[in-house]
Amino acid sequence: MIVRSLSIIIPAYNEERTIHEVLGVVHALQLPQGIVKEVIVVNDCSKDGTSAAVDRFRADHPQAGVVLVEQLVNRGKGAAIHRGMKEATGELLIIQDADVELDPNEIIKLLEPVLSGEADIVYGDRFANGLPYPGFSKKSYYANKFLTWFSNVNTGNPVRDMEVCYKLMPTHIAKGLDLKEERFGFEPEVTARLSRIKGLRWKHLPVSYTARTRAEGKTIGWKDGLRALWCSVKYR
Repeated sequence: MIVRSLSIIIPAYNEERTIHEVLGVVHALQLPQGIVKEVIVVNDCSKDGTSAAVDRFRADHPQAGVVLVEQLVNRGKGAAIHRGMKEATGELLIIQDADVELDPNEIIKLLEPVLSGEADIVYGDRFANGLPYPGFSKKSYYANKFLTWFSNVNTGNPVRDMEVCYKLMPTHIAKGLDLKEERFGFEPEVTARLSRIKGLRWKHLPVSYTARTRAEGKTIGWKDGLRALWCSVKYR
């Protein structure tokens, strides 16, 4: 498959501490086949200096072409991703967290199955080798595995890591999904809606993961898990 451009959507809420580092790695990426990067940061009405940090990066690297979109009201990660999808102009898009839990260098690996014509949708898999990540509790690990299993039961699609941020898809398909969930229900909803499209070829690739703690900004909790279960049923 010939791909000329990739939109990298970065939803951000109170990520002043890490966003500059993430943007630096993304900017340094040398994508294969001359693919052009479009980087869209959607600031979800952060209370800290996230916007200022992005503006400093843009001033230091004007050639990076980073687009900053401001949400005037905090609506949630899902809503920020919806906005990024709306703004995206690349042929493909991928979601990148604004923290340092996932390594942007692995975007290149996730592109390979699409470029070789093997897949249309590529998901990362943080747990391909079990639980090798310091700081990621067994409780969270088994919660993630259960949510993925429950999603698979409802969709009939054997996804390996439903909650992973790294989801690569054609932009025209993403724009046509009519997504509703504005917070962490985004993950099961987008998975369910993609699973309903016949003929899509899926690929799941191992990705590395550096778990951060609640003190470092992790915000997902048990209520989000319950919402994920409900969304898996609702959108099946």
